[in-house]
Amino acid sequence: MILLSNDLNEQKQLISSLKENLIDFGFLRNTKDIWLRDFMPIKTRDERYVSFRYEPSYLVNNPEIRTDYKRDMEENVKEKLGIEVEYSDINLDGGNVVMSPSKKTAIISERVFSENPERKRDDLLAQLERILVAKVIIIPALKSDMTGHADGMVRFVDETTVIGNRTTYKNGHEQKIKKLLKRYGINVIDFTYFDSKGISAVGTYLNYLETDDTIFLPVFDHEMDDEAIAAAKSIFTKEIVPVRCEDIAKDGGCLNCISWEM
Repeated sequence: MILLSNDLNEQKQLISSLKENLIDFGFLRNTKDIWLRDFMPIKTRDERYVSFRYEPSYLVNNPEIRTDYKRDMEENVKEKLGIEVEYSDINLDGGNVVMSPSKKTAIISERVFSENPERKRDDLLAQLERILVAKVIIIPALKSDMTGHADGMVRFVDETTVIGNRTTYKNGHEQKIKKLLKRYGINVIDFTYFDSKGISAVGTYLNYLETDDTIFLPVFDHEMDDEAIAAAKSIFTKEIVPVRCEDIAKDGGCLNCISWEM
């Protein structure tokens, strides 16, 4: 089941795409923003749901738009899904956790360190690996991205392959990530990308919504959309469904950011 914020019930193309592909979905009430990925629990390899503290530095001056899972969502989600959730006081956005298909590996950006300055790095890393029951790989955060989220930089295709934003710079941020992941035996496939500058996520095609059989790919009414669709079809065996989402993306996220799945 896919969950979305109730504030997205007027996103006609997304809703119609989910219906046409027979995706079971629903809406959550009481969300203070649309970014479910960040404040909803993370499912671990041993079938637990863990809710991390959601107090990102980029929302420190806007607490009114920060959804607290325990305070705002717990009863709503338990009523709808019947899941039990554990809580961690580690400050970590869900969008900064990219899990492999088996959930044996988690890629997290180094932003997690600056969001938890009271913790020693080695101790924090060990805690995350214990809680997530996964090998945690730390990658550099993109300085121009206010969130520093990993899901705007890489996504798993399989256990040893990710897609990453394509770059023309030989020693740029993306190349550093490639070299780092290679040391862990993970190959990076270049994926269509263009930088729309500022907080906008327009151009971040890899922030797709993935279900068992379908990749809902964000497109932006841009000349590179067709290239991104073709690239996705060459990489994934799942059906590729383009979804226009430039209005959402202008606020800093795409389809993975706004969704949460069982």
